[in-house]
Amino acid sequence: MQKILHTPEGVRDIYSKECEQKLVLQEKLHAMIRSYGYQDIETPTFEYFDVFSKEIGTTPSRELYKFFDRDGNTLVLRPDFTPSIARAASKYFRNSPAAVRLTYLGNTYINSSSYQGRLKETTQIGGELIGDDSADADAEIIALVGEMLQSCGLSEFQISLGHVGFFRALVKEAGLDEQTALELKTLIKNKNTFGVEKLLAKADISPELKKLFASLTSLFGTEEVLDKAAAMTTNPDAQSALERLREIWRILKLYKVEQYVSFDLGMVSGYMYYTGIMFRGYTFGTGDAIIKGGRYDDLLQHFGMNAPAVGFVAVIDQLLNALSRQKIRQQIPANHCMILYEAEKLPEAIEKASELRGRGIDVELVRITAGRSREACRAYAKAKDCVLVVEL
Repeated sequence: MQKILHTPEGVRDIYSKECEQKLVLQEKLHAMIRSYGYQDIETPTFEYFDVFSKEIGTTPSRELYKFFDRDGNTLVLRPDFTPSIARAASKYFRNSPAAVRLTYLGNTYINSSSYQGRLKETTQIGGELIGDDSADADAEIIALVGEMLQSCGLSEFQISLGHVGFFRALVKEAGLDEQTALELKTLIKNKNTFGVEKLLAKADISPELKKLFASLTSLFGTEEVLDKAAAMTTNPDAQSALERLREIWRILKLYKVEQYVSFDLGMVSGYMYYTGIMFRGYTFGTGDAIIKGGRYDDLLQHFGMNAPAVGFVAVIDQLLNALSRQKIRQQIPANHCMILYEAEKLPEAIEKASELRGRGIDVELVRITAGRSREACRAYAKAKDCVLVVEL
């Protein structure tokens, strides 16, 4: 039988120092989220298919890892945490007298052929604020993201903030059919101004509205972008979305994280459950977003709970890559000790190891043998950056 040593496409092993860096990073991010009052929750790695159905607007069915249980129910590995958290919150926190703050950590799975060179299994940590529809809640989530990224050593990053209500208001005003709106969304997402102009060239909408749609590919930047967009439309729903962004901006100044935030009115998402703000976090060293999030006020209704919500997720793998390329390393506590011993010294080695472990020191026992000399063991200890080497 052939020995299989490699992993399937889209997944990988993480070991040694990289694994240490990842674990320390996760602990640091988790501590920051907890400091905002978020409590831990764990949901299953797989759920019923309906939790991620088309009606909810999450990952397309063809990109899900699907299988069946013994009763014939269709199950899927979770591609996204938010619907799982929404389901659990609807079950356990339905009658909460105050907003619920939840945090989670785990892996997600997306089986997409378009993810060539990307991982199909990724580790994510996130937070969800359920039961508060205010701009205060939106700003809290964004401020938390900003402080979280600073806590792991990043100083150069940007959180792009948009609002799905702005684009949807314009689509409704234009009376575009679903297919045209979908094509338009894709073109705007790709910043394809020419494509937008060509798509709408023969559409029966005003020249001003056509110009505004084409402008969405470039309506990003500082607070002035909101004023520029406001001057281009009288649509009340679009104006309401802009005012919400202004209110969030005012609160972010109180958190003192506004320097990390910019606006992108052309921001669109494949997740249909977003109802208000959306945001993405970027930094050097990776082309993909390290943070994703937004408001999803209607999602919990699918599970029988009428409650607004806003949340975010940090993609640990992308963040770790970015930190590595920026040469930012997490400080790993120097706490590893190695005891080198010969066979007859085993009792003394165990006694010494127990003493050190009782003092909170990690101890690795390494026995010297004919095939593993004392010199080789010393070199091994040096390679592992041991703070203490005891030889017996």
